[in-house]
Amino acid sequence: MSTTTRTGLRALSLVCVPTVKQDEAVEFYESLGFEKRTDEPFGGGYRWIEMYLPEGATGIALSPPPAPMEIEPQQTGITLTTSDIDATHAAMREQGVDVDAEVSRMGDPVPPLFWFRDPSGHTLMVVEQP
Repeated sequence: MSTTTRTGLRALSLVCVPTVKQDEAVEFYESLGFEKRTDEPFGGGYRWIEMYLPEGATGIALSPPPAPMEIEPQQTGITLTTSDIDATHAAMREQGVDVDAEVSRMGDPVPPLFWFRDPSGHTLMVVEQP
C-alpha cells in the first residue's frame, strides 16, 4: 500500500477550531484528556496551540480566527472515540461539560454517540468504538 496519494498528501494532522479565549479552551480540552503539544506566539497577541489525545496522531489547533471574522459556533465535524460511551458521557456530564442529555442509539450501522460543546460553542461528537 502506498503511503502517499497522487497529490503527495500523506495524513490528516490538524483540524483548526477558531478560538479567541485560548487559555479557557486549553483548560477545557485538558480536562477531557487532551495534552498540549504546541504553544507558540501568533500575531495579534494570540498563540498557535495544538492539542492531542494521548493515542491520537491528529490534533486540534486552537487558533484565532482571521480578522475581521467573528467566531460563530460551528458543527466541527470532529469525531472522538471511546470504548464505553455511557461512562464517557457520564464523566463529561459530571465535569459540567455541555453534553447532550442522553446517548443516541440509532442502531446499526450507526454507533452509539453523543455531541458536546466546547467553551466557544463549537460542537464535537463522541462515538463508541469497542
